[in-house]
Amino acid sequence: MNITTIIKSIRDIMRKDTGVDGDAQRISQMVWMLFMKIFADKEEHWKTSIPAYKSPIPEKLRWKNWATNENELTGDVLIEFINLELFPTLKKIDLSTSDQAKIVKSVFEDTYNYMKNGQLFRQVVNEINKIDFNTSNERHIFNDIYESILKELQSAGSSGEYYTPRAITQFMVEMIKPSSNDKILDPACGTGGFLTCSIDFIRENEKKTDNSLLQKNIIGIEKKPLPHLLCTTNMMLHGFDIPSINRDNLLSKPYDSWHSENLVDIVLSNPPFGGSEENGTESNFPSEFRTKETADLFVTLIIKLLKDKGKAAVVLPDSFLFGEGVRTRIKEKLLSECNLHTILRLPNGVFSPYTSIKTNLLFFEKGISTKEIWYFEHPYPKGQKSYSKSRPININEFELEKKWWNNRTETEYAWPVSISDIIKRNYNLDISSPYYGEEDDSMTTIEIFEKLEKSIDYTKSLIIQLKDEF
Repeated sequence: MNITTIIKSIRDIMRKDTGVDGDAQRISQMVWMLFMKIFADKEEHWKTSIPAYKSPIPEKLRWKNWATNENELTGDVLIEFINLELFPTLKKIDLSTSDQAKIVKSVFEDTYNYMKNGQLFRQVVNEINKIDFNTSNERHIFNDIYESILKELQSAGSSGEYYTPRAITQFMVEMIKPSSNDKILDPACGTGGFLTCSIDFIRENEKKTDNSLLQKNIIGIEKKPLPHLLCTTNMMLHGFDIPSINRDNLLSKPYDSWHSENLVDIVLSNPPFGGSEENGTESNFPSEFRTKETADLFVTLIIKLLKDKGKAAVVLPDSFLFGEGVRTRIKEKLLSECNLHTILRLPNGVFSPYTSIKTNLLFFEKGISTKEIWYFEHPYPKGQKSYSKSRPININEFELEKKWWNNRTETEYAWPVSISDIIKRNYNLDISSPYYGEEDDSMTTIEIFEKLEKSIDYTKSLIIQLKDEF
């Protein structure tokens, strides 16, 4: 069975349907249908592994009773069944039937059927039925599908915000070194890259892992339906019967409502940046930290949510480093309450093709104020001038950082900056390597564009600052 061929076939069938408008709708349609098949296959397992398991889905609506070839429902009858019976019931499913009912409800409450042609719908179902998610290589199968979907998300406009390159998530997790005893949170988890990478790391590095403890300790929050659906499905195929993936927006909760029982040991996240939250969201935060910039609010929240000695690794844009006003106050809080020990500066194009904004990986620990920050400028591979969709960043490139991490010395890529120098700069963290000479007139075209993009980011930062101040 060739998964790539099946996914391509599904894509081609859906493109013929007049109800599916664009990549984002097609991906959403495909994922909820895959979820139904995966859930059906997992139920076969739960019947034997969970005592007295009872399906939360009514008999008539279970995949095997309408989607299998033996029960050939098709055409207008199939579409009416999906729109008038399946979706209305699953959106209002009885949560008291089983723990799995919560998963079904969270998936379907903001999901829709876009397909209008019953014959085409049946063809898609028949393709999905070729996949058996209950086999020993089920996770490998879904990983292939998942990677295919993520690549498509990169090209689906705003949907691309959900994707963090696998090399980035893997490196961040390896440096944080989570364990099964750690309470791990991604407050803006997207499709769950940091969470699944943490699961893989823990299982690979612990001789025996308590899956029930791991399931309890790994938590994701995502406010948008499509990435939430993808994340939930992926966690199920990582062996989680009841994934702790919640549809929510933590920024909408009052800052002072978080107490000791809510705190976590580890935060791994790439919070959305460059966007604004709904009017009034910032009022949940103390007045000195109020802003409409989503990433800035998440940094403030992450500091709050970490336990003493808790660790975090967060992806942030350059604009956070040099931003002033509210950003200065957030950075002052970060450096006084946490040890921001490392800023890894990533080059241009890491998040290509859907954004060219330069990003940084910030590593910090709560409970110890910052004395100095080590910067590391990640170089391009030899002979490469930028990253692209066809030439993405690779985990092997981080061997340079891994060798340096526990034996820190100044190199052409790494340098320390004292807290006194940071304070003199009014908490401007946008510091370039001292080993690079003054700019000359021989800048490449890419370097010119990078400088222009940075100027644009700085202008946007000033606009946000002015809005916040006035």
